[in-house]
Amino acid sequence: MTLLALAHHLRRVAACPPAFAAAALLLAISPSQAQYKVIGADGKVTYSDRPPPGAEGKVSALGAKAAAEPAGPALPFELRQVASKYPVTLYTVTGACEPCASARQLLKQRGIPFAERQVVTSEDSDALEKLSGAREAPTLTIGSQTLRGLAPEVWVSYLDAAGYPRESRLPSSYQYQPAAPIVDRRDVGAARPTNAGAPVAVPSTPQAPSTERPAGIRF
Repeated sequence: MTLLALAHHLRRVAACPPAFAAAALLLAISPSQAQYKVIGADGKVTYSDRPPPGAEGKVSALGAKAAAEPAGPALPFELRQVASKYPVTLYTVTGACEPCASARQLLKQRGIPFAERQVVTSEDSDALEKLSGAREAPTLTIGSQTLRGLAPEVWVSYLDAAGYPRESRLPSSYQYQPAAPIVDRRDVGAARPTNAGAPVAVPSTPQAPSTERPAGIRF
């Protein structure tokens, strides 16, 4: 569709009732321009440049966005945006670690989509020290912000600052992936795992520093 034809189409859409205007805009997007493919409950296929809110049926991302979609049920749009900008990774140790279990539970109760990486070998210990500056678990990263030791109020304040919802919005069928070693065994030389993301801004009303040391273990 040329720009001139699109302009004429939009003028016609403006004169339509709202219910018909939304459908007309979807049809104005060609498959080559679209970022989302929508298969309605009646089997009808339409294309859109944005995920249609409350759409019934199946919504699939196209092109580069499809490659970025995680396996399993898709996250709600707003949650997916936050998780893409500020990915969360929890670093724990194997065996008995009560603070690690509490940290894991805190994230799951809030509905934070996170990856868990564990210290299994000395290479993992070295990698965690290079990442966070210490050999301490649990350690949490939000984007490029690193938080050592379990301090629930501090963790919550940074999750708030990143924009994560305070109540879980994960799909009921969402399943967390099993914990994996920090260092990929196929490439032991890769000491520091990738954790891209912009630094999380310090909350506008940060919690006062605690006089008690955050819960955690050193190894």
